[in-house]
Amino acid sequence: MVQNRVPQNDRPGDPGYAECLSAFEARVARGDKVEPGDWMPGAYRQQLIRLIHVHANSEICGALPEGGWIPHAPSLKRKLALVAKVQDEVGHAQLLYRAAETLGKSREEMIDELITGKAKYSNVFHYHAETWADVATIAWLIDAGAIVNQRMMAEGSYGPYARALKRICYEEAFHLTHGYDMCITLATGSKLQHDMLQDAVNRWWKPIMMFHGPSDGVSTHTDQLMRWRIKLKTNDEQRQEFLKQYVPKVHELGLTLPDPNLRFDEEADAWRYTEPDWDEFMNVIRGNGPASALRLRARRMAHEDGAWVRRALEAAARGNRATVNQNDE
Repeated sequence: MVQNRVPQNDRPGDPGYAECLSAFEARVARGDKVEPGDWMPGAYRQQLIRLIHVHANSEICGALPEGGWIPHAPSLKRKLALVAKVQDEVGHAQLLYRAAETLGKSREEMIDELITGKAKYSNVFHYHAETWADVATIAWLIDAGAIVNQRMMAEGSYGPYARALKRICYEEAFHLTHGYDMCITLATGSKLQHDMLQDAVNRWWKPIMMFHGPSDGVSTHTDQLMRWRIKLKTNDEQRQEFLKQYVPKVHELGLTLPDPNLRFDEEADAWRYTEPDWDEFMNVIRGNGPASALRLRARRMAHEDGAWVRRALEAAARGNRATVNQNDE
């Protein structure tokens, strides 16, 4: 377990806080990376813990809707690719929990908050993957949205998170290519396959449009995150980047999108769309989505089934410490 001692004087009103904050913000503005032992404002630490914890939870819960389709993959090639993808997602969660631990929050606490429903994870993983076309849509369009976010966050100010994201983005690029290939196969296959993909895109489009978070006028964290370079683009800027890259590709596959207001405004160089229902978004991420209970039940079961492994590792660690103490004597 890697944890960082929380520095003192990290709250407004503490002795020396103003001077430390000024020096910190000057470093961040220069593009320097903040490392675990460095002084940082308490609010910076808490924002990072919140973001990284949600991201880690999303990776581990994101493996569930696709993982359920591994036994039903249509070919050995697709099954091998999906197994590799699911394994990668779980590995990403471990990297991210480790990054969050450097900020002073233990992995045990984060996992407990996830399985008890106290912690959030991405809205898109609160929905059911109903058909094989859902697997393809998730792997292409949802992972595409994730890459837009993660490539931006990988240039952020906190070193451990940025470095973890660099590695994660390499693997996510493979996932996106894998998903795009599946979507091409379905879109250019039989009418049944094409219609199955269109149905999946129709059902996932609303969650996808919510994926990058509330609009800039609604989000309560954006200004602070941008000032400290935790984020380099707003939620709406990320959404526009996603739309510009992927709406044309969706249309190239002969698919439509279920938003009658979706159009490109050439004068503004921006996509216009129906504003998502942010009340629905908040309700979903609070654990009231169609598959929320199923996701948490699966995570609790996995945690309970793995308890014997944790006990064995703890016993081995105690044995190693005892041996070291005896040798020291």
